[in-house]
Parts: sequence; C-alpha cells; structure tokens
Amino acid sequence: MSVEQRKALETQTMALQALQNELARIVADRQKLDSQQQENELVQKELEILGDDTRVYKMIGPVLVPQDKDEARANVEKRLEFIRDEIARADQKVEQMSKDQEKASVELFKLQMDIQSINNKGK
Repeated sequence: MSVEQRKALETQTMALQALQNELARIVADRQKLDSQQQENELVQKELEILGDDTRVYKMIGPVLVPQDKDEARANVEKRLEFIRDEIARADQKVEQMSKDQEKASVELFKLQMDIQSINNKGK
C-alpha cells in the first residue's frame, strides 16, 4: 500500500467516523426532544382537567409563582409547537446524515477494493 493510498484510506475512514459520531449526537438530541414532548403533553392534559377555580403555579428558580391558567396553557402549547419543530428538524438531519454516511461507506469500500486490487496485481 502506497503512502497516498494509506492517506486516502485514513481520510475516508476519519470522515466516516465523524459522520457516525454526528449522527449518534443528533439521535441522542432527538431522544431528549421526545422526552420533553411527552412531559409537556402530560402537563397539557393535566391543565385541561383542572377546574376553573384551581390555582396554577409556575416554578421560577426555587420559588412557586402564581400563574394564570390560560397563560400556562398557552406557554405549554408554544413549548410543544417549538419541540415539534425541533423534532422535525432533527428527523431531517438524521435522514440527511444517514444518506451521507451510506455514501461515505460506499466510497470507503470502493477505495479498499481498489487498494486490494492494486496489491493483488503487484504480487
């Protein structure tokens, strides 16, 4: 294997590893967003079943502050909307990164086959 071939192989391998690491990070972020979505949907359901005279509090630091129920509902809905948008964005990134990873894998495989072919001809 020549120096050029070794460098090309190392470069392709490092690029593939970088894509795999980025994809793993995006998937982990997506899982966090799923958890946040579930929590906020639970809060939304709880707010819907509260009576009209029930007090709602919001924790700000170590303090519970009274909050208007309609305002709390609106805040939760906005958070859910934001989370859904982020999930959609993460899904698009995962799809694109998967395609990029597949392409890099194919390129690496071709390079390995080319190197093996050259080495077999040299024998």
